[in-house]
Amino acid sequence: MKLSVTLLFTSSFILLGACVSPKKLRTAEAKYNQLDSAYVAKQNELRECQGNIKNLNTQADDYAKQKAALQAKIEDLNNQISFLKKNNTQVLDQLKDLSVVSGAQAESIKQSLSNLNAKDVYINNLQASLARKDSLNMALVMNLKSALSDINDTDINIKVEKDVVYIDISDKLLFNSGSYTVTNRAKEVLGKVARVLNAHPNIDFMVEGNTDSKPFRNGLLLDNWDLSVKRATSVTRILQNNYQIDPKRITAAGRSEYAPVAPNNTKEGRAANRRTRIIILPQLDQFFKLLEKN
Repeated sequence: MKLSVTLLFTSSFILLGACVSPKKLRTAEAKYNQLDSAYVAKQNELRECQGNIKNLNTQADDYAKQKAALQAKIEDLNNQISFLKKNNTQVLDQLKDLSVVSGAQAESIKQSLSNLNAKDVYINNLQASLARKDSLNMALVMNLKSALSDINDTDINIKVEKDVVYIDISDKLLFNSGSYTVTNRAKEVLGKVARVLNAHPNIDFMVEGNTDSKPFRNGLLLDNWDLSVKRATSVTRILQNNYQIDPKRITAAGRSEYAPVAPNNTKEGRAANRRTRIIILPQLDQFFKLLEKN
């Protein structure tokens, strides 16, 4: 396609060379070079965003596997405790029938009780850590819903799925049709979200653009991939520049039409799919470090 555009421009320059001034010809050549550079830049930006999405999905899968392993470990430890308690009761019943307990037997019983208590403490710490993480997510959701209580429920949706907090903002609230420029009304909404995020400076998050399945092309934007990425970066710049959120905490990504939340064969479904999603990234690395200390 790039070769076709080049041939088109070259042919145009040959045909126009006889009837336009050299100055106009140079201006047209400069405009072409500018558009060509912008095209290459957009392709590079798209490849970078696709790489970021792949890495984040891999990381999320790893975290889910680690959490599942911990849950299995908790269940196994609970089974061990039940087994030890049962054996301990049997041993004590047998001791009732003995008139003398040797020193070795007494020490063995003491060690079994000590091990049992240690496992009880470890399991309690695991369960407390999981509960603490769930509590932090719930507190974050409540703060967000309180800050955005005056916004129409159909335009913004806050939820927790698989221990991850999602903030879905309808594109009709953020952008005009086919545009990636954030509206003034939307800046107020993003300001309310930013205040909550700034109150939790240790939380990282991703701004993710999503579109419906209708084909899109406008100027330098080639398709829905380009549109979703540009909308994500537009929101990211507002959060960074207008509300001073540390850019190191933010990842911008576009998912085009490929992560729908509703069917695209209805007007209502397509409207639901046109959204910008803010995803609170789980801090499972810190959570697992806490468990290692225990």
